[in-house]
Amino acid sequence: MKSNLSILSFGVISKKPSPHPKVGRFTAASLLAVLLLLLLERGMFSSPSPPPALLEKVFRYIDLHQDEFVQTLKEWVAIESDSVQPVPRFRQELFRMMAMAADMLQRLGARVASVDMGLQQLPDGQSLPIPPIILAELGSDPTKGTVCFYGHLDVQPADQGDGWLTDPYVLTEVDGKLYGRGATDNKGPVLAWINAVSAFRALEQDLPVNIKFIIEGMEEAGSVALEELVEKEKDRFFSGVDYIVISDNLWISQRKPAITYGTRGNSYFMVEVKCRDQDFHSGTFGGILHEPMADLVALLGSLVDSSGHILVPGIYDEVVRLTEEEINTYKAIHLDLEEYRNSSQIEKFLFDTKEEILMHLWRYPSLSIHGIEGAFDEPGAKTVIPGRVIGKFSIRLVPHMNVSVVEKQVTRHLEDVFSKRNSSNKMVVSMALGLHPWIANINDTQYLAAKRAIRTVFGTEPDMIRDGSTIPIAKMFQEIVHKSVVLIPLGAVDDGEHSQNEKINRWNYIEGTKLFAAFFLEMAQLH
Repeated sequence: MKSNLSILSFGVISKKPSPHPKVGRFTAASLLAVLLLLLLERGMFSSPSPPPALLEKVFRYIDLHQDEFVQTLKEWVAIESDSVQPVPRFRQELFRMMAMAADMLQRLGARVASVDMGLQQLPDGQSLPIPPIILAELGSDPTKGTVCFYGHLDVQPADQGDGWLTDPYVLTEVDGKLYGRGATDNKGPVLAWINAVSAFRALEQDLPVNIKFIIEGMEEAGSVALEELVEKEKDRFFSGVDYIVISDNLWISQRKPAITYGTRGNSYFMVEVKCRDQDFHSGTFGGILHEPMADLVALLGSLVDSSGHILVPGIYDEVVRLTEEEINTYKAIHLDLEEYRNSSQIEKFLFDTKEEILMHLWRYPSLSIHGIEGAFDEPGAKTVIPGRVIGKFSIRLVPHMNVSVVEKQVTRHLEDVFSKRNSSNKMVVSMALGLHPWIANINDTQYLAAKRAIRTVFGTEPDMIRDGSTIPIAKMFQEIVHKSVVLIPLGAVDDGEHSQNEKINRWNYIEGTKLFAAFFLEMAQLH
């Protein structure tokens, strides 16, 4: 393209006769088209860079106030906002957490609504209040773009006796690592976004874009009532939103930033095998009946082989064919397999190359067996035959796989395997959860803005990654609100979300705050 344009423009400028009459005659329109192409080719119509002086001021402010930002994170981590354990004490903590966040946003000048979400009905018949969902707005300038940030302030359960080296609710800094429950999932990233806003406010600078927040307190418990609120607000709160940003996952390395453009879905299954409600004594009944546990072990063992290949017929039918172009995207990603293996404390992966590892994490389905309910699992020896057991497993779905089709395939397979055992027991298969995969267009403008912001802050190109886990809200926002969704993680691969000793590095937290500030300015260039 470049050489052709150069020849063409040379012919126009020199005005020499052309041996081909049609090439020599240019209308004003065709000349303008050629000039536009030349300008585009030379990058003259690319988005202008954010003002360097402003960026420098904002970054300096963030550096100077980083201890304050860490202190605020410490105050947030101290709140035991556990949404998984449905007990009144933790619900009170969740309400306190949401009130603290709402107050912080109001002090920044935001219009804040804490939406009452009613009650959560529990399986035992009890009910607990659902913490409010925060809807907040900063700015309503029609000449500016509007970016909406989603985050959650609830956490997974944590107890120091479970293997934490420090109190999980006391943020503790060791060698630049900030340990505490919720530090990376998701209190740290939520605060980084708020801190970025506060930097502009403190410097008395206009926010480059209008900013909205939607912050919930029940994400770890399945985002109870969130979808209902988003549906209700799609033509009100979300009507002026141009882009949605989520920061609720991790990089794939310890030092190189990433942008996430896809996640896997999840179908969670339970398979029950029942002889009777009571357990049996193995000395009295062992050897004369079809044991439910033996049936269940055979069923679970039929699902996946030793290489990780799923044995359910038809399960790979809708998986997109691998192309050379896609393989090249995996080659471009920075992943130190040795570092990844060591940080994961795994002796050997199923696959030997970076490309195979990434493909089986992101673009192929996987099946995991999670546990057996009803089995004896306490210390010691108990000679019992369980009368009823429930196996639990899930399949991570990839784009184009359909939840209902997968449910039928799994049920049919288990029924076939069970029928061949000629067992007198009863088997029931149920799908407890069905969440679709999500994938976005990496050429959307906010992805390009996020790339530029990462180059500004970190001096490198980001890894363009998918996430092997499931983040239902990304798909939900995309389908209900019909806006571009981008995931911009801040945490390193070894942050240990949901695990003991969860942490966020001070460097990730502070540089992540700068990243969001730079992202605001890059998004402003789009308008």
